[in-house]
Amino acid sequence: MTSSSFPRSITLPASVCEQAADYLEHAVHKAIDGAAAPWRAFRGADGDHTFAVPLVEQAAGCLLVLAAESAQSLRPSALRALIGVALHLRDAAEAVRRPAYTPSAW
Repeated sequence: MTSSSFPRSITLPASVCEQAADYLEHAVHKAIDGAAAPWRAFRGADGDHTFAVPLVEQAAGCLLVLAAESAQSLRPSALRALIGVALHLRDAAEAVRRPAYTPSAW
C-alpha cells in the first residue's frame, strides 16, 4: 500500500506565504538549519500557494527556531507576528494530517 489517505499538499493564503517568505529569509541569513528549501519554495510561489505538507512543517519549525533565537532582540509585537505565522503554518499542516472527526450516532 503506497498511497496515503492524507493530502500531500496544502494551499495557504497569499499573505501568510509572503510573511513566511520574509521570515524564512531572516532564518537563512541566521543560518538556521533547514530554512533554505522552504524559503526558496515560498519565495518562488508565483500565484500558486500550494506546498507539500512536509515543507510547510519544515518552514514552521524553522520559524519557531528563529523566534527562539531572536526573542531577546525583537520587539514583542514583531515576535508575536513571527510566532503567529509559524503557528499558522504548523496548524495548517496538522489540520490536513489529522483524521476528520466524525461523531458516531448513539
